[in-house]
Amino acid sequence: MGENNSMALWQWQELLLACGIDVAANGPDVSGISIDSRSLEPGDLFVALSGNPGPRFSTSSVVARDGHEFVQKAKSAGAAGILVSRDTSSSLPEIRMENTLDGLWQIGAAARERMQGKVVGITGSSGKTTARSWLESILSKEAQTHASTGSFNNHWGVPLSLARMPRNAEYGVFEIGMSNPGEIAPLSELVRPSVALLLNVLPAHLQSFDDLDAVRREKLSITSGLSDEGILVLHEGINLDGIYQGRVVTFGFSKSATVSAELSSAVSQTQVQVTIDGKNYAFHLAVGGVHRVLTALGCLGTAYALGADLEQACEVIASLETPAGRGNLLELSGLSIIDDSYNANPVSMQYALDALRQRRGGRKIAVLGEMLELGADSGRYHESILDSCKELDGVITVGEGFANISPGDNFWGHYDASVDIDLAELAELLEEGDIILVKGSNKVFWVNNFITTIVEALS
Repeated sequence: MGENNSMALWQWQELLLACGIDVAANGPDVSGISIDSRSLEPGDLFVALSGNPGPRFSTSSVVARDGHEFVQKAKSAGAAGILVSRDTSSSLPEIRMENTLDGLWQIGAAARERMQGKVVGITGSSGKTTARSWLESILSKEAQTHASTGSFNNHWGVPLSLARMPRNAEYGVFEIGMSNPGEIAPLSELVRPSVALLLNVLPAHLQSFDDLDAVRREKLSITSGLSDEGILVLHEGINLDGIYQGRVVTFGFSKSATVSAELSSAVSQTQVQVTIDGKNYAFHLAVGGVHRVLTALGCLGTAYALGADLEQACEVIASLETPAGRGNLLELSGLSIIDDSYNANPVSMQYALDALRQRRGGRKIAVLGEMLELGADSGRYHESILDSCKELDGVITVGEGFANISPGDNFWGHYDASVDIDLAELAELLEEGDIILVKGSNKVFWVNNFITTIVEALS
């Protein structure tokens, strides 16, 4: 075994034991875990995942790419060792398992087992990444905090994020997502959260579920990983319906919520008064919209459930920004662009439009991408969104969901795809002071890097 460095993320023998290999083999200390040779850092263990997640997540998409094909690139990038399921003719120290995804899960479980602090699991139809980022900021003020990055919330992202957690972390914050039934519960049981935060239940991924109530039940399955002492934090409007009977903290705008809030302003800067256990707190948000306030309340409720310093949490909230693509305000050449391009569902789209209308300034223009995975009610949802756009000064729609419907006289055109938008023509239509919202499902704008394209065109 390599040098006994207690500060290493993993010692080789720890990795072997985590993977169920009871062999006293020598190997290097490992400073990180990677599944992508392109982002691998020197000293990482490279886990070669196949493109098939196997029966545990049989409903997840299967991809053709196999990590075993990139072992040599991982070695060139400085990998300390590899976790593989077959011979790769590599000279790197290796851990051999029949299923490398199982190995990653087992390392993630071992990381959770050795961590002596408190862990938060976050789910919801919208706002997970923002809540994860904000909670990381809040809890980092108290103690060493480890959190997932990006949107690592699926069958490989969650165990990878766990496997990267330092042994001395005092808080862990993890997103838990889903696209299909049965995906949240095993992830929650892996994370074993001390506190589970359920932000909302909205119309999303409906094509994979019978109805919105099935989505609610799937989201509530995050409680399957909670211990008897665990706490569920959730929006006051979500019906538990006998699914969970443990400790609960609610957040919302009614007096009966555990974290009860009142807005004094929701225009340029949102002022929020909060009551918890009879004590009053206050914070303001630089990012507007009721949906952002609810995310902040969920974070504050989680901090309360964890026993964190609430006064300090409110101070941190005042300085928070949203992650890229979740409502960021970009200023350029006399124009303002609200980048909400990461994803969309009918409720989050409505929230974004409400926040756009409330902004002070020039004309309000929306560039809206279709909302995917809405099932049989897709047409009705898209029509209702455009009904809410009649007070705007300009509307552009993108994608099949919005085809053949328009909001009225303020309609600036429909395009099959974001790449079809004539940005030169759009630039001619815009005036100084205009505020432009860009929002749609992930595949419409985000994966096509549309914000970068439009910013370059309008600068």
